[in-house]
Amino acid sequence: MTFALILLGLAGSAAVPSAAGPISKAEAEHYVWGGINDGWHLVQRPDLSVIEERLAPGAAEIRHYHRAARQYFHVLDGVLTMERDGHVYRLTPGQGIEIAPGVPHQARNDGDAPVEILVVSAPKSHGDRVEAPLGLPPDAQPQ
Repeated sequence: MTFALILLGLAGSAAVPSAAGPISKAEAEHYVWGGINDGWHLVQRPDLSVIEERLAPGAAEIRHYHRAARQYFHVLDGVLTMERDGHVYRLTPGQGIEIAPGVPHQARNDGDAPVEILVVSAPKSHGDRVEAPLGLPPDAQPQ
């Protein structure tokens, strides 16, 4: 009961109702990014986003940070290379990494097989992204 009350308190009065039932990639909204990578919106709310993504071999997202969103990347299959604030991590199935708001990062697939990951963002990260080329501080403005 206490746990439920805490969740209700976190949700606040402007909470968006949750989905009616279970969801999988088969029912989720699908999108393609970078021309070769797949994403499925499993949860798509202003306060929470859960996306399953498949990164093709050699694929990489643009290095960036989020002003408000805190993210967690969890590897389901393959090996994900994650650069976070100048440090590079190789994550294998069952491992994940948290990215705080304002921290530059880049997920990439340096291998020769697809990588499957879950990306959890709170609040949602779409529309909250600022490009951060390597070597520039997070608050630098492009010239």
